Amino acid sequence: MLKLTDDGAKITLQSQSQTTDSGMFWFGSALLVGAVAVAMAMSFLSERLAIGALALLIIGSFIFNRQRQKQKKSVASVISGGTLWVRAGELVHDNNGKREHIHLADGDTAKLVGEQLQIVDASDACKYHINGFDSIQEATAAKAILQGQALSKRHVNIKMSDN
Repeated sequence: MLKLTDDGAKITLQSQSQTTDSGMFWFGSALLVGAVAVAMAMSFLSERLAIGALALLIIGSFIFNRQRQKQKKSVASVISGGTLWVRAGELVHDNNGKREHIHLADGDTAKLVGEQLQIVDASDACKYHINGFDSIQEATAAKAILQGQALSKRHVNIKMSDN
């Protein structure tokens, strides 16, 4: 739902399911099983083998954390659901009380991809991917406001339906 304000717009986004990386899930699950196996190994095996199993678990945890950090840096932030306040050059995303302020840098631009909005930097790398708009008009309005164009309420089409 789009609601125009004095300095921009307030848009309520529809929640959409987030895609997760199942590879990281399974690797994390394997680490959990490994931790249980190491605990059992410490009680059944000799000290040398138990210490070796513990070392393997520590190395696996280190690799897991590095992969997660690498994945967080390379993947654009996905904004889906919650409330989005859009002003010229600025977004505020409120999702269940957690607010994220996003200021667009000088080289950042907004692009429409279907009914979704992407914020890309000067090198054309996607920084934010916003979905959950009710219609293409909401995404178009958000893009226009981000680029500093003013919208007025007289340009809004009102449709009446019989109930």
